[in-house]
Amino acid sequence: MPQLLPISAIIPTRNRSIPLLRMLQSLAQQSVQPLEIIVVDGSTHDDTQQLCQASIPGLATPITYYRATEIGAATQRNQAMQYTTQDSIWFLDDDIILEPDCLWRLWKALQSDSSLGGVNAMITNQRYLPPGWISRTLFHFLHGHSEKSYAGKCIGPALNLLPEDRVDLPDVVPVEWLNTTCVLYREQALPQPLFSSLFTGYSLMEDVTLSLIVGKQWKLANVRTARIFHDSQPGEHKSHPGVVAKMDLINRHYVMTCILDRRQFSDYVKLAVLQGFGIAASLVSVKGWLYLPAVLRGKVSAVKEIISSKYGTPGDKS
Repeated sequence: MPQLLPISAIIPTRNRSIPLLRMLQSLAQQSVQPLEIIVVDGSTHDDTQQLCQASIPGLATPITYYRATEIGAATQRNQAMQYTTQDSIWFLDDDIILEPDCLWRLWKALQSDSSLGGVNAMITNQRYLPPGWISRTLFHFLHGHSEKSYAGKCIGPALNLLPEDRVDLPDVVPVEWLNTTCVLYREQALPQPLFSSLFTGYSLMEDVTLSLIVGKQWKLANVRTARIFHDSQPGEHKSHPGVVAKMDLINRHYVMTCILDRRQFSDYVKLAVLQGFGIAASLVSVKGWLYLPAVLRGKVSAVKEIISSKYGTPGDKS
């Protein structure tokens, strides 16, 4: 029987019972497990509910199942927080595979430093790679100066870069932001509610926002030896490039202005350059050209919405 740690695990999901099963099976193989798992499900069928009510060999943690009251990664996590009972909160995507001792290493790192507010796992198939000269020039422009490495940083108009995986790095590496793919937070470090009502549907940048808020008072770190594989699945949002393009600009603008309090004219110039760079980079593929009209319409719609809307004052998390 694995040791159960005082952790509430939160898993939002929708129509992904097969990836969720694989994730739970990898969790069942962990040397330690959370005391409770809370699944908030937005599925259009009962497959996920049946899975959560079934027995999974090796999984000692009870699963509490709830139907989502509103669909979206951020809103489903907000809903799940109403049911947590533990002092540590573990956010998990439904399409990851945990490597051995992942949770134990996250837990050990969080307990090793009382000033740490959150720690996340290394995604083995999604990592920071040294940028080429074009990207490095862009990073220098956005950041205002050069860095030996931009890994784990959030630079300029909220450009968030993944942590770096090198054998010469320590097991626990300070970072400026954390993704919600596999992250363990102290409950006391989290804002209430977790996510602003701005974040709906795919909820792009919600993890950056959350971790930057936590990072104002707590340290954040990547646990390089706590490892996962992200078996990223197709999603409805990925078939609507215009919607994603609009969301990317609106949400990044929100993070830049309301969370990072970067509101100078130069910050808006950097945001425009970053958006232009992203569009240009997508044109290396045929799909990028096919999506271009929808992406441009999405960006124009976002600009109009930004001009006509106010997102509140810095720190407004309602």
